[in-house]
Amino acid sequence: MRKAWRVIGLAVTAGMLTASVAACGASSGGDAPANRLVLYNGQHEQTTQALVSAFEKQTGIQVTVRNGDEDQLAEQIMQEGSRSPGDVFYTENSPALMKLAGQHLLAPVDKATLAAVPSADSSPAGNWVGVTARISALVYNTNALKPSQLPTSVMDLANPKWAGKLGIAPGETDFQPIITSIADTHGSAAALAWLKGVKANAGSHIYPDNETLTSEVNSGQVEIGLINHYYWYRLRAGLGAGAMHSALHYFAPGDPGYVLNVSGAGILASSTHQAAAQKFLAFLISAPGQRIIAQSDSFEYPLRPGVAANSQLPPLSSLHPDPADTIAKLGDGSTALQLLQQAQLG
Repeated sequence: MRKAWRVIGLAVTAGMLTASVAACGASSGGDAPANRLVLYNGQHEQTTQALVSAFEKQTGIQVTVRNGDEDQLAEQIMQEGSRSPGDVFYTENSPALMKLAGQHLLAPVDKATLAAVPSADSSPAGNWVGVTARISALVYNTNALKPSQLPTSVMDLANPKWAGKLGIAPGETDFQPIITSIADTHGSAAALAWLKGVKANAGSHIYPDNETLTSEVNSGQVEIGLINHYYWYRLRAGLGAGAMHSALHYFAPGDPGYVLNVSGAGILASSTHQAAAQKFLAFLISAPGQRIIAQSDSFEYPLRPGVAANSQLPPLSSLHPDPADTIAKLGDGSTALQLLQQAQLG
């Protein structure tokens, strides 16, 4: 299913990518010109296109964007290895980047670029940079529930009291960091039991993506759902405030379901356009690049200090997600994927 600002599924095969880049480089003996980049994009299409357009105008470097699901793109990059035609990988979540870093498929990022955002929000090894932040939250139908009735912990969602009332989108990569966080806090056995509990409570309310889940909660088809904050803000932007019958609820401070996750970008070690790729990463976290994100329909939090988020969002400083080292804790996402398979949700 393709959304206006989200692609579900792989956008293009490796062979098509190779053919595209080869065509671009026909004038230079088969290698793409130095003023071109291929971006593997797992982020929101419209915001990414706005960033790419501004970067091209500023630098003269042409960017070919290949959109797809970040997990599938990461798998593709690993299969392509040193033959990958890609230059930059831009993701919604950190685990996909950590997976590539673990396979030594990412190049070091310029120190000046890394220094522009908080060090805790980028790769511990310096081979990808954090770009934006997002917070996991509960969306609930305001006609069905009052704030006083909402759970204070993500663990409560496995309670049978929510049977038939809970919706989930377990195929979304946004769901995986929550599972990893629960496993880190309570252990893998408890995380698996939680997954089985929420699966039972969701019943037929298992959706292909968070856009559908948020819409279904808003329309009253289901009462609560676990999402990242920006899906609700996008729905409101699309429908108008008067059509909203839902709201966001954050869990208790430090709860394992209250996760700050980072979107980031890295340069493929195999890229033959390292200098141009470094310029693209620097632009993503520059003040102009971060303002483009803040002013877009992304509704994510810019990570560069001094760049204000969309005024509709609560200040990031007012939120209280799990204070643990998020990047290291979330790792490469393999724990979440294994647990999803064991729960027959993946």
